[in-house]
Amino acid sequence: MKGYRIFVFTAAFFLAASALFYGIHYLIFHDPHHIFIYLLGDFAFLPLEVFIVVIERILTRREKQAMLYKLNMVIGAFFSEIGNRLLADLIEYFDNREEISRHLGINKDWTPKDFKQAGDYAYNLKADVDIKRLDLEELKKYLSGKRTYLLTLLENPNLLEHDRFTDLLWATTHLDEELEARPSLKNLPQEDLEHLAVDIERMYDHLTSEWLDYVQHLKANYPFLFSLVLRTHPFQEKPSAVIA
Repeated sequence: MKGYRIFVFTAAFFLAASALFYGIHYLIFHDPHHIFIYLLGDFAFLPLEVFIVVIERILTRREKQAMLYKLNMVIGAFFSEIGNRLLADLIEYFDNREEISRHLGINKDWTPKDFKQAGDYAYNLKADVDIKRLDLEELKKYLSGKRTYLLTLLENPNLLEHDRFTDLLWATTHLDEELEARPSLKNLPQEDLEHLAVDIERMYDHLTSEWLDYVQHLKANYPFLFSLVLRTHPFQEKPSAVIA
C-alpha cells in the first residue's frame, strides 16, 4: 500500500510539472497551436514506446529464464556431486534429526504451500550437531577431494544471479578451509569443536534451503528426476532407489 501511494504521488507530481511548463510556454508565447502539435505528436509516439518496452521486457524475461535453466543444471550437478551425500551423512549426527526430517520429508503430494513452509523452516534451521560423534577426519578428506570442483563452481559467472547458492558454496568452502587448516582433528579443545560445529550447521542450513528450491523446480519441470529424489532423499526412514 505504501508503494502504491508513492507511485500515485510521483505520477501526480510529474503531471503537475508538465502542466506547469505548458502553462509557462503559453504565457510567454501565446501559441496554443504549437503546444497542441507537439502534445499530439508525443501522444502519437506513446503506444510505440509502450510496445518497445513490452518487447524489451519479454526478451529480458526469456534471457533470465534461460540463465535460470542453466543455473539449475549447475545446482543439480552440485547436489549429485557433493550436496546429496552431505545431506545424508551429516543428518545422522544431528540431535534434532527427527524434527528436521519431519519438516523436510517431501512426498509426491507436496504443494507450493508445503514447499514454502518447509523453506521457511530450513531458512531458519537450527541444526544441533553432535560434533564429538562426527568423524571430522572423514569429512575433511571428503571435502578436500571436492575442492577443485567447488572452486570451479565459484568461477561460474552465472552464479552472480543466485546469491543464496553462492552463499552455500562459500559456506562449504569455508568449512573445507577450516578443516584443512588443522594438522590434526583429534583432541581439539572444546572451544574449537564448538567453532567447527557452527561452521557445519551454517553449511547445512544453506544446503537444506537450496535443496528444497531445487526439488521444487524438479517437481514442476522434471517429474522423472523428482521421482528419484522422492525415493532417495535422506529425510525419510528407509531411502532407496529401488521401486517397491
